[in-house]
Amino acid sequence: MVRSASFMGRAKVLGAFAVSLSLSLAAFAASAVRAEESGTASPVSEKTASVEAPARVLSAGGAVTEIVYALGAGERLIAADATSLYPEEAKDLPKVGYFRQLAAEPIVAMDPDLLLVVEDAGPEDVLRQLKAAGMNIVTVPDETSPAGVLQKIGAVGAALGLQEEAKALEAKIARRFDALETLIADAKEAPRVVILLSAGRGAPLAGGAESSADAMIKLAGGTNAFSEFENWKPVSAESLIAAAPDVIVVPSHVAEAMGGKDKVLEIAGVAETPAGRERRFVMMDSLLLLGFGPRTPEAAQKLARVLHPELAAKAAQLNSAEH
Repeated sequence: MVRSASFMGRAKVLGAFAVSLSLSLAAFAASAVRAEESGTASPVSEKTASVEAPARVLSAGGAVTEIVYALGAGERLIAADATSLYPEEAKDLPKVGYFRQLAAEPIVAMDPDLLLVVEDAGPEDVLRQLKAAGMNIVTVPDETSPAGVLQKIGAVGAALGLQEEAKALEAKIARRFDALETLIADAKEAPRVVILLSAGRGAPLAGGAESSADAMIKLAGGTNAFSEFENWKPVSAESLIAAAPDVIVVPSHVAEAMGGKDKVLEIAGVAETPAGRERRFVMMDSLLLLGFGPRTPEAAQKLARVLHPELAAKAAQLNSAEH
C-alpha cells in the first residue's frame, strides 16, 4: 500500500506539472496568435533571423551568450543556460538549465521574444513544443573552426538585427585568427597533446578526432595524441601511456575539483607520460578552451605558447601590433 501511495503521489505531481506546462504553452500560443493578428508577431525561425529586433532574448549556449555581449546587446538578455558564464555579467542572469537538457516551462515563464540556441541544444521535442507554441527560435551553427566562429557571430548578429556590429566583430576576430596562423607558421614541431574532461571520476574523457578538443589542438599547432578515435571517449591508463602526450590540458573546473593542477599527476597513467614526467600541464577555462566563441584565438595562442615556447617573443610582438 505504501508503494502504491507513493506511486500515486508521483503521478499527481507529474500530472500537475503536465497541466501547468500545457497551460503555459497554450497561453504563450494564444499570445502569439493575438500578436500575429495585430501584425506584431515575429515568425518562428531556425537558423534564420527574426524580422524585428528582439528586446527580450534568452540564450542557450555559452559561446552564443558571449557573442551577444560582444555585440553590445547584453542588456537584451533576460536569461541564459548554465554554461553562460562569460563575461562576468552573464553569471547574474537567471538560468534555465543546461542547453542540452532544456525544459519548456521555465523558458515560457521568462516570456522571451527570441530564443537563441546553439546547434546542439535540446531535447528536440522541447524545442518542437516551443516552436508549435509560436516561440521565435534561432538556431546558431556550431562548427569548431575559425570559419565556424565567424559564422556563429554572423548568425547571432542577424538574429539581433545587429548585422553591421557583427561584421565589425567578425573582421576583428578574423585578424586574430590570421595572427595566430602567422605565429604557428614558425613552430619547429607539433607536440602531442591530450585534452581531458571528467578527470575526477573513473576513466577520464579524452577528445578524439572531430571533437572541439581536436580543433583547438590543431589551431595551437599541436598533434592530437588521440586522433585514432572520434569525439570524446574514456581512456584507460594504458592507452594514455601509449598516447605519450607531451602536454596535457585540463579545464580549470576539473582541475579545481581534483584539488589543483598538481593533482593531474594522480590520474592513472599520467605520471608515465612525457607530460607527466615534465609536469607540462595546462589549466584553462572550459568555455574559453572549447566554446569556439570570440575568445578562441586567445585560447589557441595561450596553448600555443606552452606548446612552442620558442614563439613567445613573436607572440608578444603580434599582440603588441594588434593593440
